Amino acid sequence: MSAAAAWLAILATVAVLAAYEGARAWAQHRDPHGMARSAHALLREEWFDAVSQQRGSEILSVQTLRNSLMSATMTASTAALGLVGTATLTAPSLREGLGGAGWLHLTPRLASELLLLALLLASLVCSAMAVRYYTHLGFISGMPVECAARQRWNPKGTAYARRAGTLYGWGLRHLILVAPVLAALLHPLAGPVAALGVTAVLWGFDRVDGE
Repeated sequence: MSAAAAWLAILATVAVLAAYEGARAWAQHRDPHGMARSAHALLREEWFDAVSQQRGSEILSVQTLRNSLMSATMTASTAALGLVGTATLTAPSLREGLGGAGWLHLTPRLASELLLLALLLASLVCSAMAVRYYTHLGFISGMPVECAARQRWNPKGTAYARRAGTLYGWGLRHLILVAPVLAALLHPLAGPVAALGVTAVLWGFDRVDGE
């Protein structure tokens, strides 16, 4: 396969993913409550507001957050393992791309490998930050609902609930988007096909009525 055809296939893969994100953002702007990201952000805020008004719900809320914390931790761990493995495998390609001139000679395969590293790193960072916010939210939720400290921290808790869920969603999404890039590494033409398949599946999950 020629280098020009490989570049076109990789660009088509990225274009499909970018077009999907643009379409999802447009659909969310038109119907926020019809898209999972906005609807679930509101759900998390209303959940925290509800448990903050019910005396004796502290243990239940902390247990719920523990499940979310474990899920975000698993995503972060998966992304970290993938990142380390990919970095190990791409090190020879990167050294060869740098060559003796000291500047990067970008090939289609090297571009795919760098994109894969970027997605895994983004997934790791987002998931780790989600763990951070879930942890802080756990401290807030564990306070007695009638105490002054809990009342003072409730607005922060609502914001943390939204941020933690949003970051977890981004971390999971970046991990899923790894699939088309991996397909492109196996064969450049497989990238656009895999991107179309992944975005079709994601659209079903992104619609509230599709879940």
